[in-house]
Amino acid sequence: MVRKPGGTPPIGPVDPFSRPPSEVCETSGLLCLLLDQRRALWYLENEDRHRGRTLTHITRQWTMDIERIDLNGAWTLQFGPQRKRSTRMEAPEIPAEWNPVLAQVPGNVELDLIRADLLPEDLARGNNIYRLRELEMHQWWYSRSFEVPEEVSTERCELVLEGVDTLATVWLNKERIGVLENMLIPHRLDVTGRLRPGENDLVIGIDSAVLAARERTVEPGEWAMENNWESLSVRKAAHGFGWDIMPRVVSAGLWRDVRLEVNPEIRFRSVYLATTSVAPAGRSAQVVVRWDIATADWLADTWSVRLTVASEESQTVVCEKRFPVLSSHGHAECHLENIDLWWPRGVGEAALYDVWLELIDEQGRVRAEWKTRQGFRTVRLERTECTNVDGEGAFGFVVNGEKVFIKGTNWVPLDAFHSRDAARLEETLDLVVDLNCNMIRCWGGSVYETEAFFRRCDKEGVMVWQDFAFACALYPQTPEFYEKVRREAEVIIPLLRNHPSLVLWAGNNEIDAFYLFAKPTCDPNVDDRISREVLRSACGRLDPWRDYLPSSPYISPELWKLGAPHEMRPEDHLWGPRDDFKGEYYLSSNAHFASETGYHGCPSRSSLEKMMTPENLWPWKDNEEWLTHAARPQPRGTAYNYRIPLMANQIRVLFGEVPDHLDDFTFASQVSQAEALKFLIERFRIGKGRRSGILWWNVRDGWPLISDAVVDYFGARKLAYGVIKRVQQDVCLMLDEPEAGTQAVVAVNDTLCPARIEATVRCGADIRFGGDAVVPPNGRKVLGTVSASEVQAFYEIEWRCDGAVCRNHYLAGARPFDLRACRAWYDAAGLII
Repeated sequence: MVRKPGGTPPIGPVDPFSRPPSEVCETSGLLCLLLDQRRALWYLENEDRHRGRTLTHITRQWTMDIERIDLNGAWTLQFGPQRKRSTRMEAPEIPAEWNPVLAQVPGNVELDLIRADLLPEDLARGNNIYRLRELEMHQWWYSRSFEVPEEVSTERCELVLEGVDTLATVWLNKERIGVLENMLIPHRLDVTGRLRPGENDLVIGIDSAVLAARERTVEPGEWAMENNWESLSVRKAAHGFGWDIMPRVVSAGLWRDVRLEVNPEIRFRSVYLATTSVAPAGRSAQVVVRWDIATADWLADTWSVRLTVASEESQTVVCEKRFPVLSSHGHAECHLENIDLWWPRGVGEAALYDVWLELIDEQGRVRAEWKTRQGFRTVRLERTECTNVDGEGAFGFVVNGEKVFIKGTNWVPLDAFHSRDAARLEETLDLVVDLNCNMIRCWGGSVYETEAFFRRCDKEGVMVWQDFAFACALYPQTPEFYEKVRREAEVIIPLLRNHPSLVLWAGNNEIDAFYLFAKPTCDPNVDDRISREVLRSACGRLDPWRDYLPSSPYISPELWKLGAPHEMRPEDHLWGPRDDFKGEYYLSSNAHFASETGYHGCPSRSSLEKMMTPENLWPWKDNEEWLTHAARPQPRGTAYNYRIPLMANQIRVLFGEVPDHLDDFTFASQVSQAEALKFLIERFRIGKGRRSGILWWNVRDGWPLISDAVVDYFGARKLAYGVIKRVQQDVCLMLDEPEAGTQAVVAVNDTLCPARIEATVRCGADIRFGGDAVVPPNGRKVLGTVSASEVQAFYEIEWRCDGAVCRNHYLAGARPFDLRACRAWYDAAGLII
């Protein structure tokens, strides 16, 4: 392997995330990439004189810091019914009759079987997904050889497995080097001294998660939904066992990258950055930095750590400081001046800065470097333990001292086969940005997202609420399971904590609420030690400057004593009966913040034709394939069979009947979904001040399904997409619900600048309201009223703001609506895509 020597220092602005052309060598067919975590040598006579200058003025010499051998690509896969757990083997025991197939890494075993013609190519069509049930008891063996140059074989090396699903044993050159039991975290195995010059053999055996779960007796104090009992003790994405939004796919595989890393003996082992205070008017921030240095040597008293902060766009250096190295741990507080703060989308710019830490020896050489891209902001969750009967309470986010109204969505699995997530990530985030969402809630039934996800959210000003991966179950409350959770948290928190977009850790999804009916004699505040002790402690130790919420929705001790009534929860998941989106359940909620709510919308014919066989496309009643695509996890399961009839009833509520033609059915369902989400979003926006945000469910399906998503798996947008895009504009004009024969015309402004608008409300050719107004910064204003319509009508709402023409609508009158009239209104308003 060729090493990159120190060379002529480049001159000019340097982006720490740009990559120079990699030096590539072929070693017995293995592509060895020398990637670019580079060691900088800066020659600065006086640090203070460089503050405010650009990196163009600073000379750097680059040397290689870490080498990586990519182990992605072609592997060999062998499989069959499990006979013995790999964890109980000293050496791999692969039955000779298990014929090999070619596997792709990153990948999932089912995708390899499709390529080998051992499974149908389109698992999502008809009832093909149930073919995967027979594989749940299988064991899977991955193997490959790779070449290691002699000079690398003697260095400090780690085998990095970014994602293994799930229970696995790893052998290198026939030596067992690791036992893995968590799909959700990356694993790093020390292989120093275990590599041979030349060819090395790597074997990974993956056991059946279902069989492993069945070895353990479920205790009476635990609880799960009918398809999810195996998920309780296995640290695997819960949705894989079947959910109302995903099929049952109890997969296996090396689903994220695999590589060999050669690491230097001296390195930054851990770095933590946090903004402790800001002064928006003074364009300044106070920042705390903590670091740990790993070294096999002693650290001389003459060594120092240099911190450099430079603007991402201009590369202007805004801060350079040196700190003496007094031990392997260091702590520093820095005051940054003349900086742009990081703001959420729609409130301000999401300003980012490049941050370096360098360990410098007495001769001025850089011995280790750490770098990141950071935004400086403070975020505080302002909340009360409950909301009283008068609606008084709080649950909202304060960013840089400003209350920010949240308009966002829930982030669900990108794909049932997570090795395909990367291909769908950017286009799904494009949808989030296009819809003007300023927050994503990463739901606890899925996997933890990647660095690429958080980098994009940092850039776009999209805040992230991160659930820990626990959902809708009462998990084991045992010391052994607490230890699993602790290890998981101690990996995930340091991975994500330095992103400005990350604003909240939440202990789980809906587990407090599940205690109400699954274990009402117990109090989650006392009995759920996972969320109240293990995760809370981990966040306090590893990320002390970020808020932690034990559960969503959180039922505090005070609220639990009152019986946790829905109308007294400051933050809630507004699902309820889903019979009528303007029904009593939604109207009675006093929640300041809705972190989940949604409504069904049937995909269009073109997408349904990709899911169903022709003979089962229509009608929906007594149709097995419709039940399968309503996420029925297995043929005999009944937990989610209610979802298609529920969707049909939502159509009946709005239109008085259920159409008997497929195209009318899908259109009616999509109008029902669009109007429901519009009502819910507007109800919270009109209530701005007392209400603080809404995260609706959800942007896009992770499998071809009939669901609450506003974009289906194939990328087709439902009618709700265009409607949400209108009602989530930063400055928005809306009609409130009728009261005493009139409807208020309400404008909201989520920006920090006054908004001058020219408003018009029409019903056909009749102008019902017109006028100019200035909506205060981050405010709400009632502009006037219109008479409530006594007949069915379609109000067109238009306003001009900053040279742009913006639109909204209101569907007026008593139900049921005429479907043909509704189609004409939607068409005239440009809402039919």
